[in-house]
Amino acid sequence: MGCQVRLQRSFFERPTLDVARDLLGQRLVFQNQSGFITETEAYFGFNDPASHAVRGKTPRNAVMFGPAGVSYIYFIYGMYFCLNIVTEAQGFPAAVLIRGLLLPDGRHLDGPGKLCRELGLSKEWSGIDMTTHSDFFVEKTKKRFHYETTPRIGIKQGTDLLWRFCAVKPAI
Repeated sequence: MGCQVRLQRSFFERPTLDVARDLLGQRLVFQNQSGFITETEAYFGFNDPASHAVRGKTPRNAVMFGPAGVSYIYFIYGMYFCLNIVTEAQGFPAAVLIRGLLLPDGRHLDGPGKLCRELGLSKEWSGIDMTTHSDFFVEKTKKRFHYETTPRIGIKQGTDLLWRFCAVKPAI
């Protein structure tokens, strides 16, 4: 993968919608695997009805209240893990769900469960500081995608918010 330049904490400390958009085209690296991020969703604050933090801090969502750039992985539907990366200021619950990845072999992982299953990500990787970890981070690239914003999917509340960012084709 050459000389890797990982995204720093300052990248993730920005507004969640900006981080969600700007993660498109960056390379997610996990152990000996990687892929370009092609789809994200933003979840933030106490007023976001689809956020795990809407009812306050719990043992399940405590990572969301921590420092930006940390992984937040949770288990849903009794069968899928989902990878999020914490954003904004410590103490404010916010994260970006990684929903899609373009692998080097051309396959597209189009869903957070498929992505975690393919990479082997599970809850044991939650709470990892992705700005310092040697095997789990986001690498800065020059790849950019044209994208569209849509409502988030797989949720029951907050579906009117256009906080899902989907790559539609490479820009460069």
